[in-house]
Amino acid sequence: MNSIEKIIARELLQINAVKLNVEKPFVWASGWHSPIYCDNRITLSYPDVRKRIYESLTDIVQKKFKAAEVIAGVATGAIAHGVLVAEKLNKPFVYVRPAPKTHGLGNIVEGELPPGSKVVVIEDLISTGGSSLAAVDVLRKAGADVLGMAAIFSYGFATPRRSFEKSDCVLYTLTNYITLIEEALACGYIAAQDIETLKQWREHPDEWK
Repeated sequence: MNSIEKIIARELLQINAVKLNVEKPFVWASGWHSPIYCDNRITLSYPDVRKRIYESLTDIVQKKFKAAEVIAGVATGAIAHGVLVAEKLNKPFVYVRPAPKTHGLGNIVEGELPPGSKVVVIEDLISTGGSSLAAVDVLRKAGADVLGMAAIFSYGFATPRRSFEKSDCVLYTLTNYITLIEEALACGYIAAQDIETLKQWREHPDEWK
C-alpha cells in the first residue's frame, strides 16, 4: 500500500506542479540554481489532488494538533489550502500577509484572531523556511498560541530544520524532496544517473550550479 507521501509526490509530478530538470536548472528568486521547481498553486486546478491535499492536511491537524482553535494560512500560496482545511474542520480562518497593508488599517493578519487563540499554520511549501517562520512570529506577536505548522511539501534542507527547532515550531509535511525524487525515478520522470546529482543539490543548494 502506498503511503500518502508517495501518493502526493506522484500526483505533484503528474500535474506538473513539480518540474525536474538536471540539464537546464531553474533559477530561484534567491539566485540559487536548482534542478527542481515546485508550484503547489497548480494543485488547486485539479479537484481530486486538491481534495487529497486538504483532507490530508486536515488529518494532520486532527491527529497532531487536537487543541487547534484557528487555522491560519500564509499568503499567498497557502490561503486557499488553509481555507479548505478550516472549512473541513468548521474552524475560523485567518491569513498572514508578508508585510502590513500600505492602506486602510495596515493589517498584516487578516481576519478575527482573539488573543490566546490556539493556531495551526498551513503552508504550501517549505524551502528556506524564512517566510513561514516569519508568519509564525507575526501570529505570536498578535497574541496567538501557535501549536505548529502543516505543509504540503518540504525540500528538507538542514538550515530550516534547525530554524524550526529554534523557533519551537513543530512542522509536519505531506511529502518531501527525497520521496519525490524516488517517485520520479520509479515513474520514469528522471533517469537513474540523475539521482545522485539531485541528492547533492539538496545538501548544498546555495553552491550548486
